[in-house]
Amino acid sequence: MIVTGSLLLAGLIGAVVGSFLNVCIYRMPRDRSIVWPASACASCRRELSWFENMPILSYLFLRGRCRTCREPISMRYPIVEAITAAMFVTAWWYYGPGTLLASRLLLGCALIVLFAIDLEHQLLPNVITLPGIVVGFALSLVAEPGWLASALGILLGGGVLYAVAAAYFLVRREEGLGMGDVKMLAMVGAFIGWKLTLLTLLLASFAGSVIGILLIAFRGGDMKYALPFGTFLAVGAGLAATVGTSLLDWYLRFW
Repeated sequence: MIVTGSLLLAGLIGAVVGSFLNVCIYRMPRDRSIVWPASACASCRRELSWFENMPILSYLFLRGRCRTCREPISMRYPIVEAITAAMFVTAWWYYGPGTLLASRLLLGCALIVLFAIDLEHQLLPNVITLPGIVVGFALSLVAEPGWLASALGILLGGGVLYAVAAAYFLVRREEGLGMGDVKMLAMVGAFIGWKLTLLTLLLASFAGSVIGILLIAFRGGDMKYALPFGTFLAVGAGLAATVGTSLLDWYLRFW
């Protein structure tokens, strides 16, 4: 009963946090404050009432439309809230209370925001990635992966992508990777260490290649088709942070 109650509470807190993440996703790319003014309809700008701000439930009650102007509300809002709630429940069950739980939840929230913003705007805000590097390293002093692995993760995560971007520019004389991707992977490295950062890059590159080929095959285009690589880094980092150690152990059994 106690365990069930704690998981339910984790889910409720996660849904509320997810609602805040939606604010970040909408306002950060537009250089707007995430604390003021109060939430409003994106179409008619009417300030939302308290019952219109309930995570997930408000979307269902309003049937996905603004109460005033009846314009559709993006499905992103309940999806982000549900994913964040599920993440909180799973993290509480998997890690239990402690510093590592806080570290993984902070990383997870950052990845959700970066995924959504990069998917829509092809942008990875410095206001998330740069403080994230500092926070991830600070937490590594008291939790996994440890300060040395974190420092190496920062250097390796940022260094590998920077080297790839620089080499691509030298060969093609055009930008292949943005610096946002470099800073994002450095942030990931700060939280999960160098080994899992390499796994993140491997998973992201594989997923990006598969999706890119499918897009070219079914939608037309060429190999220059722009893909928001930050979205793949977010998915890869999420997998690496949770099941990455098991994947590495499984792989190393073959050697």
